[in-house]
Amino acid sequence: MLAKIEVSNFKSFNENFIFDLSDTNSFSFNPECVKNKIVNKAIIYGQNGCGKSNLGFAIFDLISHMTDKQKIEGYYQNYLNADTKKKVATFKFTFKFDENIVEYIYTKTDYQTLKSEKLLIDGNNFASIDRGKSTVFKTSAKGAENLKRDIGDSNISIISYIDKNTVLESDSTNKVFKKFIDFVNKMLYFRHLDDKKCYMGLQQGGGFISTDIVENGNLKDFETFLNDVGINCKLISKKIGDEYDIYFKFKNKEIDFFDIASSGTLSLSRFYVWYQKLKEENKVSFLFIDEFDAFYHHALSRSVIERLKEVTNTQVIVTTHNTSIISNDLLRPDCYFLMYPDKIKSLAKSTQKELREAHNIEKMYRAGSFE
Repeated sequence: MLAKIEVSNFKSFNENFIFDLSDTNSFSFNPECVKNKIVNKAIIYGQNGCGKSNLGFAIFDLISHMTDKQKIEGYYQNYLNADTKKKVATFKFTFKFDENIVEYIYTKTDYQTLKSEKLLIDGNNFASIDRGKSTVFKTSAKGAENLKRDIGDSNISIISYIDKNTVLESDSTNKVFKKFIDFVNKMLYFRHLDDKKCYMGLQQGGGFISTDIVENGNLKDFETFLNDVGINCKLISKKIGDEYDIYFKFKNKEIDFFDIASSGTLSLSRFYVWYQKLKEENKVSFLFIDEFDAFYHHALSRSVIERLKEVTNTQVIVTTHNTSIISNDLLRPDCYFLMYPDKIKSLAKSTQKELREAHNIEKMYRAGSFE
């Protein structure tokens, strides 16, 4: 699981910005929201422009050089912070797998250009390179002894290079390394504010929403899903060429789903497709949804969070402006985060008061009880 990210000189993050998911409390309620002492389900609040989207971009920057999954380079324009003269952005990720700690530190001059990398497993150097000093990387990985170490002017990540070009021995350190690689390859980011491909990670490419739903035999379940959240409808499908289209079926007419569906319903259709993947065991390791309820009624927002809580094997972070779902009935105070341009803190760490399950934390938030 992702335990912490530290980032500096990237987009809106000038000085070292720290998002710590390991600083949890001992609340007894909603225990499924914390796993292995790491926040497993988190909601981030913040005003417009505080950097919520950029935090998601920072977390998913690592898939750009570590994986061949879906990427959106357009999200990474104006890569370096505009207020400093520093030439590189610095990222430090801390992951926890059972009791093992993986730290991955790297620097970049832009979205595509790595300058340095270092991977530590339980404090020991697994692999490292500083391209400003040498094109030769170091590694202690057992099984990589004969691997060519001089990568020349290639911009390949040495972590990805080791993973794809060696058959590592099955020792405890290499097993942790494989867990790290597997976690990164199963990360997923998506947002509802874009019209077309609005996701990163997990897979390459992807078909139309309608085709995905129909070909996977989920049309009836999708209809039930919409009805369950208050959108009363009946759906049918038609094959047009090589693709399937979904239609609303009325008494006297059939109308293309995407011609008349509201913004909220369209948003739900995207969520539904990804939600099916979330329900597959060990399919998605980490999920970040930016502005997850931008088009939702507050009751629907709550319903979506309840569904995400049921996905126990996926670490989930969502951003929102909706304070109506700040409730101990859903999560707990160490899983709600308040974000500002220069810091992010959980509700539990934003007050001197002892928070209890019976507290109305939304009312406390609106009253200014949290710094």
